[in-house]
Amino acid sequence: MYLLTAAIWFPPAYCADTNGLLAIGGDLSISRLLKAYHSGIFPWYSSCEPILWFCPDPRMVLFPKELKISKSMKQLLKKDPFEVTFNQDFKSVIRQCAHVKRKDQDDTWITNEMQEAYIQLHELGHAISVEVWYDERLVGGLYGVWLRNKKVFCGESMFSLVSNASKYGFVKLVDWLRQQNVTLIDCQIHTDHLASLGAREISREEFLSYLQ
Repeated sequence: MYLLTAAIWFPPAYCADTNGLLAIGGDLSISRLLKAYHSGIFPWYSSCEPILWFCPDPRMVLFPKELKISKSMKQLLKKDPFEVTFNQDFKSVIRQCAHVKRKDQDDTWITNEMQEAYIQLHELGHAISVEVWYDERLVGGLYGVWLRNKKVFCGESMFSLVSNASKYGFVKLVDWLRQQNVTLIDCQIHTDHLASLGAREISREEFLSYLQ
């Protein structure tokens, strides 16, 4: 286990423990966050903990061409009930992601400190948001870090206030990322929801090869 100092540095990814925890401490400065994402590392911690940095093995990813769209979602896409925008209200998206209630989770990992850090990333063009609207009301969305030079998008969180809103926005995002020639979407860790969309686990070594 590594304790970070003021220096913008991370230990090699293979030093992570079996849970993927690599280092503790440091800060959420723009330079450190960018260093982390370009190294396949991300922060994940609750408000009562120090900053924890992870690089899990295996890694959950989605190759855009492998996106699975269910029959019901195809029907919903044809009906086109939502309006989807990009980067129109990043602050509201990340705050909704922080406040939405999640199963088996009492506290949010998207702390105020995290929100401010990613808002800064967005203002500098490194993080993007997807907004899903219904009757001019924000009902879903997601955000993440876009490593343009690596052709990798790192998904962070999503929220939905009405059924299928976030999934609808995700499908639209994947289509847009294809147009940007993105080769890989980092989903970080396995969930059944992500697996249902076509995401799968690959080794950490293979994942890091896309960042080199």
